[in-house]
Amino acid sequence: MIVTYTPWVFLDEYRGKAFSGLWPTLPELFRIMVSRFGERPCFTIYEPDRISLNYRESLAKIEAVARWLCSKGVRKGDRIAVTGKNSPEWTVAYLGILCAGAIVVPIDYQLKDEETDLLLNTAGVTILFVDEEKHSRYKQKPGRLTELVSLRKGVGAYIYELDGPDQPIEQAKELDTAAILFTSGTTGIPKGVMLSHQNLVSDCYLAQGNLKLYPTDVFYALLPIHHAYTMLAVFIEAISCGAEVVFGKRMVTKAILKDLKEAKITMLLGVPMLFNKVLAGILRGIKAKGPLVYGLISVLLGISGLIKKTTGKNPGKKMFHSVLSQASLSTLRICICGGGPLAPSVFRKYNQLGLDFIQGYGLTETSPILTLNPVEHYKETSVGRISPQVDMKILNPDERGIGEIAVKGPMVMQGYYELPQETAAAFTQDGYLKTGDLGYMDSESYLYLTGRAKNLIITEGGKNVYPEEIENEFQLFEEIDQILVRGFVLDKKMKTEGIEALVYPDQEFFKASAPAQIKQRIEEIVSEVNKRLLSYQKIEKTIIVNKRMEETTTKKIKRDVV
Repeated sequence: MIVTYTPWVFLDEYRGKAFSGLWPTLPELFRIMVSRFGERPCFTIYEPDRISLNYRESLAKIEAVARWLCSKGVRKGDRIAVTGKNSPEWTVAYLGILCAGAIVVPIDYQLKDEETDLLLNTAGVTILFVDEEKHSRYKQKPGRLTELVSLRKGVGAYIYELDGPDQPIEQAKELDTAAILFTSGTTGIPKGVMLSHQNLVSDCYLAQGNLKLYPTDVFYALLPIHHAYTMLAVFIEAISCGAEVVFGKRMVTKAILKDLKEAKITMLLGVPMLFNKVLAGILRGIKAKGPLVYGLISVLLGISGLIKKTTGKNPGKKMFHSVLSQASLSTLRICICGGGPLAPSVFRKYNQLGLDFIQGYGLTETSPILTLNPVEHYKETSVGRISPQVDMKILNPDERGIGEIAVKGPMVMQGYYELPQETAAAFTQDGYLKTGDLGYMDSESYLYLTGRAKNLIITEGGKNVYPEEIENEFQLFEEIDQILVRGFVLDKKMKTEGIEALVYPDQEFFKASAPAQIKQRIEEIVSEVNKRLLSYQKIEKTIIVNKRMEETTTKKIKRDVV
């Protein structure tokens, strides 16, 4: 694949001075950025009051944390955990741990106490940086914990008050483990994905082969930052180019729109649920102006999208400035959707509105970015063009070219922490990581996802059905809060399945409706979607559930617990 944009070449002037490997470690990278952009804003939060640290101030706090850790006996390779809501303190803890030569273990703050305990014990964590919500739980330092640090002032030993004497600190090298990330699902033996400094730094720069970033960008850290998606695509991407990170703490639409407007966010990264809700609100506002106005704007949206797609010019930003401004989206430069498949119709609408809206794909085991849709040549049904230096192939493709996606590259994990058998099982004999995702590639190295291998439905006619493709068809129906499509057994002996949908209706939309009315409307929607599907994809059974299905922190339904 020909790559015309290589933003990482500037590192050559620092090689041999600020670092010695192929890629700098994360601490080396941050110090390079301080030398380039020391006075620029780095970490900012607006709630309850605006507090901002520039790059130079951030480094001072990070190095103080590293000195304190060293004074407590922390040495290269020790595992130190951080858990809590998104905040500047979280990122200072993360980088402080790495500057002490240790390995950072980011933990989902929404986990139950016993699940957090399991991960701390599994990783052999000795020091924990923790939010105020769980501080009291761990102040007795259970298990192996020797020290507890608070991410909030006024609750125990506060991170910004730490320091220690100057002394030599053995630094991690490029190929050393930087982070252990535990994947979703913490029952049984937890899987800790080991990512090296090279994994994370190479991934953040190689992804920029399909995405231009600037020091003037303002990233919004809204999704939980412990997750590989936000950790790399927001936090590490921002510091790799001297940009600012603004931290959001609540997935509440009103709070999000307030942050977007006040902080003048330019880079919004989210999951399908977030973008669906924002778009639904915009369309609802347009429809409220009456059928004539709605019809006119619909025509203009089509014209805007056609011009953008065929010429590369973007008239929508001016044409719909008032619409975007009302929705607090006028400062956005790029929106990126990841963490799950997005309906092409949603992708198309954002681009018609004048926003550069793109999709990406990856998984924790790949640091995580593998593909991104270039703004100048995006494909609405694709999750993007393969990043430079990613070697991707499709295993055992079927008649449509669909098979399991397998990859090699500098962003692929070192393995699962202390699980050699599981690590070996994750790779092919020739060293490709098996992603567990199904898809196909086109001639321009764009990837198209069809679903997860374990979710595949095999119909009575022997056809392969990918439930995620069907679920995508429901993304713009406001009446539906959650939908899960799965197979149900038709014939045990023949191992054939029918297709059913579990639907949780939107409670706000139906707050004044009787159960019979809800059932009727949901069935009408399923019938409408069925008309658009191929004969073997049609939903045969609809089940309305009376409570929300359990989700991961990136808002994907946990299929194994439904």
